[in-house]
Amino acid sequence: MKRLLTLVAAAIVPLAAIVPLAVLVPLPSSSAAEPSACSNLSVKAPQGAHIDAVTAVDRPGGTVTFPPNPPFPNDPVADVPAYCEVTVQLSHPGAGDHVKTAVWLPKGGWNGRFQALGGSGYAAGEFGAPWANAVKAGYAVASTDAGVTGSPFTADSWALKNGKVDQGLLKNFASRSLHDLAEVGKAVTNQYYGRAASYSYWNGCSTGGRQGYIEAQQHPDDFDGVLAASPAINWDRWTVAAIWPAVVMNQEHTYPTNCELEEFNKAAVQACGRDGVIQDPVNCHWAPERLIGKTVLCEGKTVKITAADARVVRKIWDGPRGLWYGLTRGTPFNGLAVTQDHPPYAVPFVVPDSWVRNFLKLDPAYDTSKLTYAQFYKLFRQSQAQYNQVIGSDNPDLSGFRRSGGKLLSWHGLADSLIPAQGTVDYRNRVEQSMSRVDNFYRLFLVPGAGHCGGGPAPTDPLGALVKWVEQGKAPRTLADLNS
Repeated sequence: MKRLLTLVAAAIVPLAAIVPLAVLVPLPSSSAAEPSACSNLSVKAPQGAHIDAVTAVDRPGGTVTFPPNPPFPNDPVADVPAYCEVTVQLSHPGAGDHVKTAVWLPKGGWNGRFQALGGSGYAAGEFGAPWANAVKAGYAVASTDAGVTGSPFTADSWALKNGKVDQGLLKNFASRSLHDLAEVGKAVTNQYYGRAASYSYWNGCSTGGRQGYIEAQQHPDDFDGVLAASPAINWDRWTVAAIWPAVVMNQEHTYPTNCELEEFNKAAVQACGRDGVIQDPVNCHWAPERLIGKTVLCEGKTVKITAADARVVRKIWDGPRGLWYGLTRGTPFNGLAVTQDHPPYAVPFVVPDSWVRNFLKLDPAYDTSKLTYAQFYKLFRQSQAQYNQVIGSDNPDLSGFRRSGGKLLSWHGLADSLIPAQGTVDYRNRVEQSMSRVDNFYRLFLVPGAGHCGGGPAPTDPLGALVKWVEQGKAPRTLADLNS
């Protein structure tokens, strides 16, 4: 951890607003390529897949709108150039799936690059404003739904089939559809412009970050550059560990309000931080017991911090010891430690809650708020044993990606309230244990004060930094290099 923090100890530019990862500064166009007719495109099926249908539609551009996708912003994007929209429906024999892969291709000003967009939560792909912004920046851009349509927050609509895990759809979500996306997207781009993209990039955060890592691990020739932020690698363990704060509060029968919880963070930041940010939260050991007896004004009421409150906070910060990481001091509690008043109980974070209910208990109606400590530990080990090889996304062998000449650029906020950065650091350390000169092709930046996929001093143009690394050999050395 110390070594990586030294690597990234640079001036960090605070943002007035966080720029989504696909909102890019336009890059110079390549030599002009005359596009084919949008309606005359055909697609060869990736190995093991079948093409069911291909549609291609000319779009005029202008202001592009998208269906609402709460709570994620999906604001209209203005001044989008005209583009060809290609939708490929494919399936995998025996899987009973119907996968949508869509590609947008700017009709003019193509920069010679292909970009694949990752997903979030249980959404395998991005189908919103980042598409239009990527087209504005000159990219041919694509994404896939992996056949797992529904809410990005739960897998309730697709996880189970006849009371058992739908292994075909889980395989799609975990890895298969990502390689299909790369092959279909690059093939459509090649056919439309009459030549292959000069460079191809993966761009994702959270689930999209996990997807980028698994592509580098399993299909090292798919992308020249992989941008993977706040990655949900270690999926089999993180998904269970993320309900730990709720288990703690429910088992201790103590439910501090967010106001009280943040009082502990304020004290930790005051003890360990500088300018309101803890630079190295893993090595901050401020004791929550020091706040016992303090009175706090919460929503007009005076509340006294109790020993039970401090015990809950310590357990949440410690995490499930021997298994996984807890929240670091200074990280907001309101992602994983959420309570309801009537009757009082802790509400597990919806994404891991869905994982436990569907993939471990095979029961969508299972109530995770009733989990005991012993049941939690049993479920953690079950998830690791049953799903690590399927969706763990943490194989440290990146030798194929290095041989392919690929570059992996990753960043993780040290105040991530959903996915602890220590899991990503652990992965990086294991890569270093198995390979030499890792910085030549894989760099991880830790961002003090930044939240999940943004917030606080998050990088403003990490994709631009990746492009410079891939195409000009200018490797990013500090966090400042990840800002436009």
